Amino acid sequence: MELVRAVTLTWLFSGQRSNEIARLRLGCIRWQHDGDPVAANSTQILARDAVCLLDVPAHKTGTAFAKPVDPLLGQAINAWQALRPSQPKRTDKRTGEQVDFLFSYRARTISSGYINSSIIPMLCRKAGVPAVDSRGSITSHRARSTIASQLYNAKEPMTLFELQAWLGHRSPESTQHYAKISPNTLTKAYEDAGYFARNVRTIEVLVDRDAVASGAAAAGEPWQHYDLGHGYCTYTFFEQCPHRMACARCDFYTPKESSKAQFLEAKDNLQRMRATIPLTDEEQAAVEDGRAALERLVERLNDVPTPSGPTRRQLLPIIEVRRDVAEER
Repeated sequence: MELVRAVTLTWLFSGQRSNEIARLRLGCIRWQHDGDPVAANSTQILARDAVCLLDVPAHKTGTAFAKPVDPLLGQAINAWQALRPSQPKRTDKRTGEQVDFLFSYRARTISSGYINSSIIPMLCRKAGVPAVDSRGSITSHRARSTIASQLYNAKEPMTLFELQAWLGHRSPESTQHYAKISPNTLTKAYEDAGYFARNVRTIEVLVDRDAVASGAAAAGEPWQHYDLGHGYCTYTFFEQCPHRMACARCDFYTPKESSKAQFLEAKDNLQRMRATIPLTDEEQAAVEDGRAALERLVERLNDVPTPSGPTRRQLLPIIEVRRDVAEER
């Protein structure tokens, strides 16, 4: 049972191929505490007390290396090593060395197909789950892919290059086939990118409660006033107006220096609210890039009708006349 448990946990938590698991050597588990080695035969070492290292022999994509693994795996291997009978060394066909294989019993090592043929069917029967799912048969390689994706999508994820070293890959291109980004991770990355938040702005809105209560709003009297900084816009569908970043002085616009705007600000029945307005890419550029982007936006809007009907180009002469009259006064 200790042999079966050790093989099972190695399959689940080591992230190694089945043939590499079969080639693990006796004493492949090492414990380190604050950089110092700990007794290799300890079975009660907790994750907070020590780091469990697994020594992986040379494999098809690289040389021998050590990797951190879950302490449960180290404890299971130590439990098997304590019971493992003394056996003659055998030849590692990949390296030609005479070694003591970890998973060996009665001078016979487990085969590379042992996990597929025995461990996985046994676990599926015990758990009451089918050995075949939508992706096909559950194979020994499935655990390697699964743990790689979990490490890549963890709360504090491994980088691609860290995962490459942990899996023992020669190049990051190989690692990319294992590290699948989960929908949750992708969603969080999208939210953290802040695209939607970057393209919205909040604007203060003054609501004339008297106009609403008296019914004047229903008769067409302005009741909400969007504060543009230089004036107020009373267009009900302000968030849909293409001119909101470059007001064309249409009939819905009230300059702040006018007596009408000053009368509005003097009212004591105003309710101040804040509205979220989505910005187009051009408007966002005008906000972030400054005058040149704003001028491009204004030029594009010259022939776009304002909410009151006329285009900006048609309104410009009227604006100039009004400005001259105001200066004369």
